[in-house]
Amino acid sequence: MPIWLQDVRYALRMLRKNVVLTVVMVASLAIGIGANSAIFSVVDALLLRPLPYPQPERLANVWLHSPALAIFRDWPSPGQYIDIQNENHSFEQMALAQSRTVTLTGREQPERIDALRTQSSLLEMLGAKPLVGRLLLPEEDRPGKPAAAILSYRVWTRLFNSDPGIVGQSITLDGKPFMVAGVLQRGFVLNSEVMPSEEPMDKLDVFLPLPLPADAAQNRRDENYNILVRLKPGVSVQHAQADIDLIASRIREKDKRDATFGMHVVGLQEQVVGDVHRALLVLLGSVTLVLLIACANVANLLLTRAAGREKEVAIRTALGAGWQRIARQLLTESILLSLLGGAAGLVVARASLYVVRTMNPGNIPRLEDIAISGAVLWFTFGVSLTTGILFGVAPVWRAIKVDLNTSLKAGGRSGQSEGGLHLRRHRLRGLLVVSELTLSLMLLIGAGLLVRSFVRLQNVSPGFSTEGILTMQIAANDPKYKDQKALISFHREIEKRVANLPGVKAEGVVSVLPLTGSVGWGQISVEGYAPPPGQELQVDLRMASADYFRTMQIPLIKGRFFNEHDSPDMPQAAIIDEKFAQRFWPSEDPLGKHLWFEPKKPFTIVGVVGVVKQYGLEMDGKIVTYFAQQQHPSDGMFLVARSASDAATLSAAITQEIHGVDPSVVVYGIRSMQDRLYDSLARQRFASTMLSAFAAFALLLAAVGLYGVLSYLVTQSTRDIGVRVALGARPGDIVGMVVRQGMELSAVGILAGLAGAAALTRVMASLLFGVSATDVATFAAVPGILALVAFAATAIPALRATRVDPIVALREE
Repeated sequence: MPIWLQDVRYALRMLRKNVVLTVVMVASLAIGIGANSAIFSVVDALLLRPLPYPQPERLANVWLHSPALAIFRDWPSPGQYIDIQNENHSFEQMALAQSRTVTLTGREQPERIDALRTQSSLLEMLGAKPLVGRLLLPEEDRPGKPAAAILSYRVWTRLFNSDPGIVGQSITLDGKPFMVAGVLQRGFVLNSEVMPSEEPMDKLDVFLPLPLPADAAQNRRDENYNILVRLKPGVSVQHAQADIDLIASRIREKDKRDATFGMHVVGLQEQVVGDVHRALLVLLGSVTLVLLIACANVANLLLTRAAGREKEVAIRTALGAGWQRIARQLLTESILLSLLGGAAGLVVARASLYVVRTMNPGNIPRLEDIAISGAVLWFTFGVSLTTGILFGVAPVWRAIKVDLNTSLKAGGRSGQSEGGLHLRRHRLRGLLVVSELTLSLMLLIGAGLLVRSFVRLQNVSPGFSTEGILTMQIAANDPKYKDQKALISFHREIEKRVANLPGVKAEGVVSVLPLTGSVGWGQISVEGYAPPPGQELQVDLRMASADYFRTMQIPLIKGRFFNEHDSPDMPQAAIIDEKFAQRFWPSEDPLGKHLWFEPKKPFTIVGVVGVVKQYGLEMDGKIVTYFAQQQHPSDGMFLVARSASDAATLSAAITQEIHGVDPSVVVYGIRSMQDRLYDSLARQRFASTMLSAFAAFALLLAAVGLYGVLSYLVTQSTRDIGVRVALGARPGDIVGMVVRQGMELSAVGILAGLAGAAALTRVMASLLFGVSATDVATFAAVPGILALVAFAATAIPALRATRVDPIVALREE
């Protein structure tokens, strides 16, 4: 039989000999390795695995930005696209695209579909292949061609029953006919991570031509498009950025834009990954600390077991076994143990990924691609092997340092030679415990900072009430609603019907609802204000109905809300938020002042309302202007209704009333405002929950490690304790002696942990809200909690030490 196989069989017998200890060690390793495998699966999907497009490293997006206006990512216009197309030297291919929601009619029920109007080069750049039919053609990029539609595989199977005969047939989108020219293959996916839009979308399911008219170069301000590019071979993103900087400077001069106006070339991989780098780094560091704590804990437990095997090692050495042979045997046991922990860790990793998908923080890109892949399996194996060697070194070192004569003379009472109730004789165990306490304190402080940050964030007022508010989106895309009178009449009728429903206290509509991810801003002029040279004024723009503010309970600061008199044939009215008023008229009355897009069509300010958290509780939005919905109707609106009724019952009643006015209108995105607020905090909730779970496990391991060391110390010092009791030591003296040993270790670990936390928590600064990375309250409270847990862990073996019978202890000697 091969020697290695003998070592494995012997290792299995030793692990079976103490099943409880083995289970504890495997469980510790399983959580540590499993957490690392789970986080690595995220890293693999986001950072290591390429996007599912040809040569994805050469794909990029072009974005606008104006930092002075708090615009850090904005969509370009067709005119800017043409400038870039004509002047760049870095792009091999370019495509202009615009995503929007369309309504599919001609069926029993209208269907809302996320569509992309795009030039033909986009699908080619992304490697799309037709399953049936064809892709968009270059000639369809020019006006005058019949309107074609390319379906995704998903919508083809869901709405058209995978019928290949749909190709060549006409479908109706927003009341217009489109001929289905093709169906894409199953594997092609294009979503909002790759093609972000102004309103929340999932996967794009219909691709439509985007013909540019002859005057497209003059369309400078319609900044609602995406630009996707493929870099030329050998051209880096940095080189392309230098090229685009020159183009942006010319556009800035030509269009008289803000002095900070510019353009960014963002690699597609970087765009998809987004801002999760920092959070991913924090989580990866956290699980690494957990694994190190688990290794230290297992090493301590193995040292305890090794103390009981000193005589075995001494006999094998006396019979001629070399230290290499003994070291190999002990390392085999450690590696086998770690491999068992790794196998169990895969189960933990799979469960962790299930929890992540269930919590779905909303900011993890490519969530569907995160899985236990081959790379994750190899990573788990490598981590298991490494940790087995890492925590196996300590018992091996102890074994090869065994004093042969002392161990054989001990007559089986292994470790008595190390007697004495003093940890200085067990420095390695003490060092391991200190390291566990240090690392666990660092994790606990990090978790404490995130929890305090999350609590602070939850206490921020959104500027409106969420209680009892039901929200939904309405898409009235039929061509008849191009007539503003028809659109105004439609909204007036549904508001009237909804207001008369039983239980409805108030209702209203708005173009962009807070906390939905929708955006809408633009340039506006203000009476008495002329922007300095090289600057412009950008504000959030909203259309709202008369009762929207009452429904959301947004407070009125001055003036009035919109009313039924703000009709198309009356002077145009506007409402501004308090931050707008304070900026331009801090000591004047803003009522009666004017705003305008065109000087001949001014808006009169009739009211000032409270500030609303539009994009999240953690960020301040731009100043806001609301326009009367009756004077500026939109075909896509959010309807809000305040009621004490059951949400499901009310939503069905509202939908029925809307379809009673027009069956072709699509109602979707039905959710309570409280749910929207809850989901807006998903990222912070996820980070604080995950780090708190890791910290709690680390604390448990550290407590177990401290308990194990002191328990071993008490067991090995039975004779010393017996002598002390025989000489008159009281139980309090024995307890104090043991507790003092444990608290000394704890004090060293806490001091080292505070120093480490002060350095490492700075990495978390961008994840915190209203709390500094060195928050005094957290740095004071968390060590106190750890000290209490450490005291509890030392008190148990200390109390056990008082039960030592001196007669029995001395007789055994």
